[in-house]
Amino acid sequence: MPTSRTSLLIDQLHRAFDGDPWHGPSLVRLIGDVTFAQAMATPPAGVHSIGAIVAHMTSWVAEVTRRVSGHPPADPIEGDWPIPRATDQAGWAAMHLELAEAMARLTEAVAGFPEARWDDLVGESRDAALGTGVTYEQTVLGLVQHLAYHGGQVAILRKLAA
Repeated sequence: MPTSRTSLLIDQLHRAFDGDPWHGPSLVRLIGDVTFAQAMATPPAGVHSIGAIVAHMTSWVAEVTRRVSGHPPADPIEGDWPIPRATDQAGWAAMHLELAEAMARLTEAVAGFPEARWDDLVGESRDAALGTGVTYEQTVLGLVQHLAYHGGQVAILRKLAA
């Protein structure tokens, strides 16, 4: 049972990514058996592909890691919706690994974050699109919510691709 905010946040990140979240399958379970063709299939009406969603999530995990590591808030270095780089099944597997490595770096950064600073603000003013004007704790929990939101999209796209 988590005993500090830091351990609670790490627990929530783990549950969303590769654990047993209350809301349904973790991201690892959702994308684990998706093929390259399914991942890159572009749904109609401008809906993002599974691959695009994974690239987007990875870029935001990296940005939250930057923030927790002491860097000022910004748009993700890779962009908000980077183009998936995979060109085959091996590239799609590399995207899985990149997301897993980004989550590991975030978990490490959260573990090293000073417990007394979780209530400090990220950025000077509220900007919902950039995710500023909230506390560091809210930033990490917001990312957990972001992962769950996009995980739900992946679940629906998996059903459509089946």
